[in-house]
Amino acid sequence: MPSTRLVLATAFAPAAWGTTYAVTTEFLPPDRPLLTGLLRALPAGLLLIAVTRALPRGNWWWRAPVLGTLNIGVFFPLLFLSAYRLPGGVAAVLGALQPLLVAALTRAVLRESVPVHRVLAGIAATVGVCLVVLRANAALDAVGVVAGLLGAASMAAGLVLTRLWGKPDGVSDLTLTGWQLTAGGLLIAPMALALEGMPPALDGAAVGGYLWLGLVGTAIAYTLWFRGITRLPALQVSLLGALSPLTAALLGWLALGQSLGPLQLIGFVLALTATVLGQLPVSRRPEPERLQPV
Repeated sequence: MPSTRLVLATAFAPAAWGTTYAVTTEFLPPDRPLLTGLLRALPAGLLLIAVTRALPRGNWWWRAPVLGTLNIGVFFPLLFLSAYRLPGGVAAVLGALQPLLVAALTRAVLRESVPVHRVLAGIAATVGVCLVVLRANAALDAVGVVAGLLGAASMAAGLVLTRLWGKPDGVSDLTLTGWQLTAGGLLIAPMALALEGMPPALDGAAVGGYLWLGLVGTAIAYTLWFRGITRLPALQVSLLGALSPLTAALLGWLALGQSLGPLQLIGFVLALTATVLGQLPVSRRPEPERLQPV
């Protein structure tokens, strides 16, 4: 079915984002979160614009930067700040709250009904992610918590506005993605230079890591993500975000030697099941039959 293929293609995005932690810790230079965000966004955005050869028109000269700011330029720095100030599990849980924020914004901004089963799926997925990634000794940092919540809110707002505005006529998914990545990257660039200084020399492993994050984890992943947003209900798409921490946990177990205990396995199954159930179509009540005049 076309809708199933669309959901699976959209799900590739958060699964690809789930590789970011392993790639960052194993291949990239340490303590360079803004540089990583910049090299993920700006080269990929410029590449997509060069391929599609299309610039914004009309009100998209301001809409594209707004979406790029929310989805990339603000979200990336807050995401990395949260990750550096908090244990990975706490940061992942804050990100997993995004579907609940999307549900509220869907009602307030889109004026769309919010299916109860998807709200319950969002709650269950958040609980499942908590079981997978939280540890008893996890410490809380106020700045990290605020950054994590603001990051989740930023991407939730970007998701809902992307759904509200759709795409301009005749513009491809690649083009819309290129506009947003470029706008977000240009916002990150001065922050990276001011706070982190000039980039360090990169070895082959770092170059490969940045290529993976830029091409697969950003250019391809965000194109599929934005494509899904413009075609599927916003809350349904946001529920797929749970696949990111689940993929990170799975990679940590398979490739980094991290352990998954019984409680974490239960959480993994709960979060994955809730994500799948959240993709089920909304059942519509049949309209009552009208009596025909005799």
